[in-house]
Amino acid sequence: MSAAKRRCVLDIIATDSTFERTLFRDHEVWLGKCLHCNAHLMVSLQGEPISRATIEHIIPRTHGGTDALENLGLACARCNQGKGSRHDPRYLKDARAQELVARLQARRRERWRDPDAG
Repeated sequence: MSAAKRRCVLDIIATDSTFERTLFRDHEVWLGKCLHCNAHLMVSLQGEPISRATIEHIIPRTHGGTDALENLGLACARCNQGKGSRHDPRYLKDARAQELVARLQARRRERWRDPDAG
């Protein structure tokens, strides 16, 4: 994983209240929850995923989503892959896709913490 992606993972962790520093096998790690299913995700203090944590774009970049922290979360690979990027041009008009995006946006807002408070 590139240094830029590790920095992005750490920035997401800083704004996600489910992540806390904890000990795992005599090493300090970040432990938090998948944005979709709440499964535990583990990330090294350097931003390297230990579990299958992936960067989730709530609104996919292919449909106008950005890399702003409000649009990013960490998700387990299974959930992120299940959502997929859906290159279908009707994606944002699809009721199920809109419902998923709205649910993830609400969950991200609920879990939001000021990065300076972390």
